[in-house]
Amino acid sequence: MADITAPDLKQRLQAGETPTIIDVRELWEAEESHIPGSKNIPLGNLPAQLDELEDLKDQEVIVQCRSGARSATAKAFLTQQGFTNVRNLEGGMLAYQAQ
Repeated sequence: MADITAPDLKQRLQAGETPTIIDVRELWEAEESHIPGSKNIPLGNLPAQLDELEDLKDQEVIVQCRSGARSATAKAFLTQQGFTNVRNLEGGMLAYQAQ
């Protein structure tokens, strides 16, 4: 699945959409700033918390981190686990906050 840009995500959120957003940054990073409605699961915890996401395997899941690197890893991991519609937020929170 193609990744998503910060302007596209912001536009969707402003239009009232509620996509599933997983923030793979550490808890302290998510506490400093986060996208409203996002769920924080640090990248290192993702394998252990995979069961919580089982119902989302065929739904759109947007993963994000600070710059897009950790979320790219998360996207690859989730795709390997059978998730069919995972999108990385290009540029992460840095790009999102720059909008």
